[in-house]
Amino acid sequence: MRSTHSRRTTATGALIAAAALLAVGVQTGAASAAPDSGTARTATASKANPGALPKQLSPSQRAELIREATASRAATAKQLGLGAQEKLVVRDVIQDNDGTTHTRYERTFDGLPVLGGDLVVQENKAGATEGVVKASRATTAQLKAVDTVADIAPAAASKQALGAAKAAGSDKAVADKAPRKVVWMASGTPQLAYETVVGGLQEDGTPNALHVITDASTGAKLYEWQAIENGVGNTEYSGQVTLGTSGSSGSYNLTDTARGNHKTYNLNHGTSGTGTLFSGADDVWGNGSASNAETAAADAHYGAAETWDYYKEVHGRTGIKGNGVGAYSRVHYGNSYVNAFWDDSCFCMTYGDGSGNANPLTSLDVAAHEMSHGVTSNTAGLNYSGESGGLNEATSDIFATAVEFYANNATDKGDYLIGEKIDINGDGTPLRYQDKPSKDGASKDSWYSGIGNIDVHYSSGPANHFFYLLSEGSGAKTINGVNYDSPTSDGLPVTGIGRAKAEQIWFKALSTKFTSTTNYAGARTGTLAAAGELYGTTSAEYKAVQDAWAAINVGARSGGGTDPGGTVFENTTTVAIPDRGSAVTSSVTVTGRTGNAPSTLKVGVDITHTYRGDLVIDLVAPDGSTYRLKNSSSSDSADNVQTTYTVNASSETANGTWKLKVQDVYSGDTGKINSFKLTF
Repeated sequence: MRSTHSRRTTATGALIAAAALLAVGVQTGAASAAPDSGTARTATASKANPGALPKQLSPSQRAELIREATASRAATAKQLGLGAQEKLVVRDVIQDNDGTTHTRYERTFDGLPVLGGDLVVQENKAGATEGVVKASRATTAQLKAVDTVADIAPAAASKQALGAAKAAGSDKAVADKAPRKVVWMASGTPQLAYETVVGGLQEDGTPNALHVITDASTGAKLYEWQAIENGVGNTEYSGQVTLGTSGSSGSYNLTDTARGNHKTYNLNHGTSGTGTLFSGADDVWGNGSASNAETAAADAHYGAAETWDYYKEVHGRTGIKGNGVGAYSRVHYGNSYVNAFWDDSCFCMTYGDGSGNANPLTSLDVAAHEMSHGVTSNTAGLNYSGESGGLNEATSDIFATAVEFYANNATDKGDYLIGEKIDINGDGTPLRYQDKPSKDGASKDSWYSGIGNIDVHYSSGPANHFFYLLSEGSGAKTINGVNYDSPTSDGLPVTGIGRAKAEQIWFKALSTKFTSTTNYAGARTGTLAAAGELYGTTSAEYKAVQDAWAAINVGARSGGGTDPGGTVFENTTTVAIPDRGSAVTSSVTVTGRTGNAPSTLKVGVDITHTYRGDLVIDLVAPDGSTYRLKNSSSSDSADNVQTTYTVNASSETANGTWKLKVQDVYSGDTGKINSFKLTF
């Protein structure tokens, strides 16, 4: 019944339901630098093309754009060449100051949701289409071939989902809802499937929402993802602040009418519902101590307000969805719950009180992190798995940092540390470091081919590192009293462009270029496109984006780069890579070296290819030993491989013939090896 399985698993197009601060479970420098020149409460990015900056839309203006896009969606589908059974559903519209609109669509086929079918259409002021970004490269012809009659019953899909949920620690014995039929486009070739969601609680007390995708023809599990992951006020972390409240003398409550009626509730150690809205006779909340229940509420309420203001004033987005509606916050979740999370199903942020209920996870950057998960969910919808999951987590860290600098709070000054106030490690160290992510002991500083296989909280490291390098540059410096020393994977320096510009580039890419399946290579493409629109493709900012990505091992330097010392052996003879054929090689002969190869052997690869996910790339030593540089990956949907890998080849004799071996393991795309070099 179903089409032949294809290799191009471009990940899921399903919306992220929730995300959290951390994974389930539990420097010095001589130079000094001033904080970013963009001061707090500044909504502009210096020298940016003002027309390419997002326009601040009122909720009614945004609603009208969505209405117009909805009214013309049939014409848009026809223009895009979609089939008669395919329909577009408008999810979001962003408009630039020059009238350019970026409309984000979900897709249905024969009335069924198409997971992985999301796309973004960019139109100029005159209404002409200028570009389309798709989450999947599957064709309309492939989608048209899908048989929408299932061969297995929904009960079989439900049984499989329950088994997966129990293995993940769920305490619930039944699915939340009956399995729904969907078209699963994450496999490249679309196929009919069931999506089942199982609830309950995870092992650490975090709510459970495990999504399981089951092949409707064979009953095999195709994919699974956890939609909820471990992610005047006298505050504990930000000092005395002004809060938006409601009421009058003798009867006040934590409802911020100026920010979409955001409310803050007390769960009083419960794990469901909204709890009780914080209220009191005076308009003073908390005493700065965790022992006072109102203190955590004041922190959470303040964090929500600052995050709301940041997105509105800096990026023109009124509320998480851009529709002027506020989310709500819940504090005192569970007992000694060491986490915080965003949940789309309740459109809310939830905070635990930490170990021993002594350190609530309600600091400013944590609040901004969780709310930013909501923004990501309602823009790019980055799938919370693989490389896109790492980018999702990094996005929340990036905007947590941005909000902290924006707030300009004397008690909690802006920094490039995540969770430094909540002491989650018990030793005063932050949860994550953006200048050198590996300092936390688990995050990665640079991209490598298997990074999508680790926890998203740690695969976020390279994107966090990219943002720091783009903002501040590499090397040692001190900002707001904090010492940083940021390395680069290629040993070359990066000059920062300032945090304000880096924020604008990332937000524009997130909201207009990224899709549910974007990986690191796609993020590079998207941020370069955003930088080009904001500053021009020949600008220093555009080149800095190239250099910052190259510094974390994604793509090439702006000028092609130079080698960080050593002797270079290179082969520039072009070698064609046959489509789904035998492996081909490019060779270099190393001579004049003594002893073994270095533990940090640099392998420069320049391959042109129309779908890099098809490629398996190895380095072959003179004695035939093989070092895997890149696996094939159906979610690696970008073009070309132009990067430098680092290999520990210290067990190999340096002299001899080394080979770059490349094989295209799937059909449909072509390419060639342009050059291969080793730096000793």
